[in-house]
Amino acid sequence: MKLGLFLLAAGHHAGGWRHPDAESGTENIDHVIRIAQAAERAKFDMVFFGDRLLTTPDSHPSMITRPDPLAMLAALSMVTTHIGLAGTASTTYTEPFNLARTLATVDKLSKGRAAWNIVTTFADGSINFSRDRHPDHALRYEIAQEHVEVVKALWRSWDANPYVQDKEAGVYVDVKKMHAINHKGRFFNIAGPLNVTPSPQGHPVLIQAGSSGPGQALAAKHAEVVFTAQQDLTDAQNFYSGLKAQVIEKGRNANQCLVMPGLMPIIGRTEREAKDKLAQLQSYTDQSNALAILGEELAFDVSDYPIDGPVPELPPDPSAHSRRHLLVRLAKEKNLTLRELYHQVASARGHQIVVGTALQVADHMIKWVDEGAADGFNIMPAYFPGGFEDFIREVVPILQERGRMRREYDGSTLREHLGLKAATLTD
Repeated sequence: MKLGLFLLAAGHHAGGWRHPDAESGTENIDHVIRIAQAAERAKFDMVFFGDRLLTTPDSHPSMITRPDPLAMLAALSMVTTHIGLAGTASTTYTEPFNLARTLATVDKLSKGRAAWNIVTTFADGSINFSRDRHPDHALRYEIAQEHVEVVKALWRSWDANPYVQDKEAGVYVDVKKMHAINHKGRFFNIAGPLNVTPSPQGHPVLIQAGSSGPGQALAAKHAEVVFTAQQDLTDAQNFYSGLKAQVIEKGRNANQCLVMPGLMPIIGRTEREAKDKLAQLQSYTDQSNALAILGEELAFDVSDYPIDGPVPELPPDPSAHSRRHLLVRLAKEKNLTLRELYHQVASARGHQIVVGTALQVADHMIKWVDEGAADGFNIMPAYFPGGFEDFIREVVPILQERGRMRREYDGSTLREHLGLKAATLTD
């Protein structure tokens, strides 16, 4: 199975940074380096950085400060040798040429280990980008489709091995291997070519993280990895099979689009100990702004509702992001109060939490892969380093013993790690 580490340096649980053994600091590059190198020693496929383009006083501890993910990847490329390096960048608030150039640079620095997590940005970022308004959901995905096409075209604007460097003849590059793209579209007009040449993997791996209808359509056409939030095995199987069917409809091979749900493991020597660990983490959660945080996740102001009352019926909102629908459904199925739903959000923001022994966690992961619900997982430790060290020390050896995880890297590029074909000029 494929494994990514979702690296939020203060931990994924909103109260994780308060754990007595936690070391945090999103801007602490030494801390981030140690985590990434630990993931590489454990033979993970990649580390992944999420992003937000605005911050508020009630932001998640790991998101209230957020260095640029792609700059972080460039730094990590210098202190790692094999692990993939994935970062988020918005199609709504970046220009294709700048983004293509930065990602191609990281891919070159890392010798073919970069990946781009494509997002359209559900939160209003216009206040920081001199925009009149935040585009609605449908328009954001229309922009994204063209944005990704342009970025891919720019990455294809050089053939492999263009350098001649013939000193006697005075030929530095073979200009026949340079191609303008001359794109004129609804949102972007870009001539090209890019001024960075291809890496050993061709171009960065494309990841997509939205599960709405338009998000799945974008993934079916372009994504090679899909990050998703799934709570229930049946729902995960339906998402998995539905997405793979869309990939095939686009003329692609289903095994060239990998589905990796987020998973927060809480591991104990016994199931009781694991549950006590989760309870301890919940006790660190500041609930004073619970309704504000929920309101952001639900795209609906719930501040006038009692926190120990039921989750109210939300008005239809076709522009709402997929996480809202997941949380509303979870609340209905489990009859959660607003406080209980807040704890779900504070714990893993709608991703599944698996609480138990290392064997139970490994069995859960294997079951989901074997029963067609996932190709792997994006691991989301509650806090660092201990929450991640538990997984490396206890779960990874079980997966290796069962032949579900590598003991050594066979290749050097992220595409090789993931079993994806190398990108070519015509991809």
